[in-house]
Amino acid sequence: MMKLENKIVLVTGASSGMGKAISLLFAKEGATVIAVARRLERLIELEALSAGLSGKIVARKGDVSDEPVMNTLVDSIVTEFGTIDILVNNAGIMDEMMPAAEVTNEIWDRVMSVNLKAPFNLIRKSLPIMISKGSGVIVNIASLSGLYGSRAGAAYTASKFAVVGLTKNVGFMYAPKGIRCNAICPGAVDTEISVGIKNPSMFGFSRVRTGMDANPRQGSAEEIAKVALFLACDDSSFVNGATLTVDSGWSAY
Repeated sequence: MMKLENKIVLVTGASSGMGKAISLLFAKEGATVIAVARRLERLIELEALSAGLSGKIVARKGDVSDEPVMNTLVDSIVTEFGTIDILVNNAGIMDEMMPAAEVTNEIWDRVMSVNLKAPFNLIRKSLPIMISKGSGVIVNIASLSGLYGSRAGAAYTASKFAVVGLTKNVGFMYAPKGIRCNAICPGAVDTEISVGIKNPSMFGFSRVRTGMDANPRQGSAEEIAKVALFLACDDSSFVNGATLTVDSGWSAY
């Protein structure tokens, strides 16, 4: 039996990495996945990959930091598909590994806009839809940086700590409404997020590197997608307001 049959799912940052893997796995499990990212050509390729699967992937171009665009997108999904059953906030960017003294306003504002404000806005926009039917699932892709202090720079770390807090608040507040909200905190995963690092702080990067030797291995996007599927489906019906650390034991050292 498919785990997400007939579910309508919104996945952000879906053009590559974890978002792409999540979209494909969810479609394989019967969901209609609205895959959102800035790179439409990548999304069209992803849409084609869903041919023959039990569900399907529908490409939608959009920048998650553009609130009016995302609000319009959610409205269009409800108009076309009737609802949103599952929201996966996956889109995220890095911060040049800048320690606090080096963080620029531009870096801080951009990271917070994509990593924190965007998922908050989509949660806020989706909640009334879920409340109206008494059910819904939200999965936030946080980070080990949301639990520990030096897996990245100050802005990224602060944004992911905030996502973890937001997850717990939403999960508890809306539990009586039939809504679950959980976060995944991946360790080092082979994705394209590091491509955005153009001019890293040498000091910040040197401090981050001090703990890297303890990392048992790098994970794959597909491994994170399987955890996201668990949180999105009824297998995790008693899991709410939780953060799942998925890091091959890196944080257990």
